[in-house]
Amino acid sequence: MMTMIIQLRDTLRVVREFIVPSYRPERHYMRGPGPACAERNHGQRA
Repeated sequence: MMTMIIQLRDTLRVVREFIVPSYRPERHYMRGPGPACAERNHGQRA
């Protein structure tokens, strides 16, 4: 009985991950120059 519950739980987790993925790539990419870039180029114009 317990292994059946565990299998059901794991199956539901896989289905949920397929339908609504938890990985969001936009959270991992930079959106622009950071503070180190601004500090390095302080006073310089492009």
